[in-house]
Amino acid sequence: MPGGAAKKPWGGRFRKPTDAQTETFTESASYDRVLYRHDIAGSMAHATMLAHVGLIGQSEKDAIVKGLSDILAEMEAGRFVFRCAYEDIHMNVEKALEEKIGDLAGKLHTARSRNDQIAVDERLWLRDELDSIRRSIALAQAALVELADKHADDVMPGYTHLQRAQPVTVGHYLLAFVEMLQRDYERLGDCRKRVNILPLGACALAGTSLPIDRQYVARLLDFEDVTRNSMDSTADRDYLLEYAFCMTACSLHLSRLAEDFVLMATTEFGFISIDEAFCTGSSIMPQKKNPDIFELIRGKTGRSVALLTHLITLTKGLPLTYNRDMQEDKELLFDATRQFRNCLDILPALLRHVSFNRERLLKACEDGFMDATALAEHLVRKGIPFRQAHHVVGKLVRLAEERGCTLAQLHVGDRKAAHALLTEDARAFLGARNAVGFYASLGSANPKFVRREIEAWKVRLRDEGAIPGKGKRRRKG
Repeated sequence: MPGGAAKKPWGGRFRKPTDAQTETFTESASYDRVLYRHDIAGSMAHATMLAHVGLIGQSEKDAIVKGLSDILAEMEAGRFVFRCAYEDIHMNVEKALEEKIGDLAGKLHTARSRNDQIAVDERLWLRDELDSIRRSIALAQAALVELADKHADDVMPGYTHLQRAQPVTVGHYLLAFVEMLQRDYERLGDCRKRVNILPLGACALAGTSLPIDRQYVARLLDFEDVTRNSMDSTADRDYLLEYAFCMTACSLHLSRLAEDFVLMATTEFGFISIDEAFCTGSSIMPQKKNPDIFELIRGKTGRSVALLTHLITLTKGLPLTYNRDMQEDKELLFDATRQFRNCLDILPALLRHVSFNRERLLKACEDGFMDATALAEHLVRKGIPFRQAHHVVGKLVRLAEERGCTLAQLHVGDRKAAHALLTEDARAFLGARNAVGFYASLGSANPKFVRREIEAWKVRLRDEGAIPGKGKRRRKG
């Protein structure tokens, strides 16, 4: 549709039609149409409030709401034609409403600006996304707990500096990611509290002289409260910045998980096998079986980082209040969120098609002297200062390394030569399975603690609906 000053909501002040390039450059309808449900919900609530305070009649409100309902039905059915010439989602809806009910549609914009309209649209959209994302996180946690339950007792190497360090169990390792995701779950829930504040009624920046009832609109749209400063209401994008950080933190956790699983699937590690249905091959190398989904999770998380960087750069130094720069908060927001949710949504099925190689993991634990700390702590129990015990066991490690054997394979005489207190009873602490069984601190990799944590997570996730059954307590966050 050609541009024209008379066809624009601001056309009264302009004599010249809008240049076609200007229309193309400034439009956002091609991507902010994602907000159509939220824009219409906000408009319905606004119209209801206008009738409630007497700024429009009840029959006028009914006609507006009916027209908006019809437009929503067309959009849901895919019959609605979005026009970029109308700039954005707001004007596409308003023009469609005008076609249905005539000039009465113009009353809908009473005591409202597109500045506060887009703010409420984004908050409504983000509120829905946060709820959905948190459900997806809970399902990913449930899949990790299910896998941890299968391997609560199976030992594997734990790493620092990507070098074998101490033995842990597979169950304990997997629960580490459950804990990370729990922090994400709680952060996103806390973010929702600040998202769930109504900006509508701030208008362009200063509020309105008309007798509107913002608290009434907040109740209609299930917002906890209304914003307290009209200038801040239209200038604020903190809720997007906070969300972008929360999403980035969760994305980084997903990326770390993906990186570990990619490494463990290599021939060099051989710790896991991924079902063929969740892998791809090579167009030239017939033998290849590639962990592409984990690699894509690792790669797609970069979009969350990009969004956070983009929003920080976008809002840095912006003068109060609304500026057209803010239009640029959406396109990457929608894309990054979509890709983030895709990663979360595929993760449960992917994890259920991963199998751990118990024998390979146990064999890996035999190399690298990972029971050395357990042996040093055995000396501590006998009253030896830890620094001295560390030195004694370090010498035994060097001796075992020179002989090409494990600490357990050293003769008792060799151990006693290093320290008189390293008698035959020291053997009980050597070997990966023995070492993990002696961990005593809360939160350690001792299988009995791991199983206890698994059961606790099952209760919490049942309450979330991520695991079938009935939970016993409410989950915080």
